[in-house]
Amino acid sequence: MSDISLTTPALLFPAISLLLLAYTNRFLTTASLIRKLHSEYKSEPDQLLMGQIENLRKRVVLIRNMQALGICSLFLCVFCMFLIFAGENLIGKIVFGVSLLLLMASLALSIREIQISVNALNIQLSDLEAYENLRLKGNTKQQL
Repeated sequence: MSDISLTTPALLFPAISLLLLAYTNRFLTTASLIRKLHSEYKSEPDQLLMGQIENLRKRVVLIRNMQALGICSLFLCVFCMFLIFAGENLIGKIVFGVSLLLLMASLALSIREIQISVNALNIQLSDLEAYENLRLKGNTKQQL
């Protein structure tokens, strides 16, 4: 195993920081959408809205876990730097490896969250397509 210096874990700082910012933006957007759909559902209950709200609940949990893993990864990067600074290179390497694993887990959850988001959009689009097909059939009957 090659030696790592203080700069090796420091390379992850900008990447993890940007990733956490992206996760926070996802969370804020999802929270805003949940509030909007909640208000719509209260005024006019609809099963499609309830399905979307349930989908958003799953996404919020995933985003929370993505953020937690990303924060733990950043923490371990800093801890790794401290260990290397203290001359504990072997333990520092191990901690850095765990930090990388946590970052990979965070990214894997991000992929899953994106898949759920795309599925929700496809449900919305299929509902819109079904509505449009019914509307077009209705117009054709009226023209006859």
